[in-house]
Amino acid sequence: MRVIVDHVKCAGTGMCESFAPEVFEVQPDGSLVLLTDEPPEGISKAVRAAAESCPVEAISLEEIGHTS
Repeated sequence: MRVIVDHVKCAGTGMCESFAPEVFEVQPDGSLVLLTDEPPEGISKAVRAAAESCPVEAISLEEIGHTS
């Protein structure tokens, strides 16, 4: 999966970071740093929960295909 953040919409609430700190980090100024845009499959549930918890819907997820 690929994580896409709309930084214009992001309010810096930190909800995403509370679910998936390996992927999202909110800075002291409220800006969001995306630590990886393709998180490991093992934390996909946490990343989905983070996206669903975003109060301003600034996080979207895109499924990416695997090439052989």
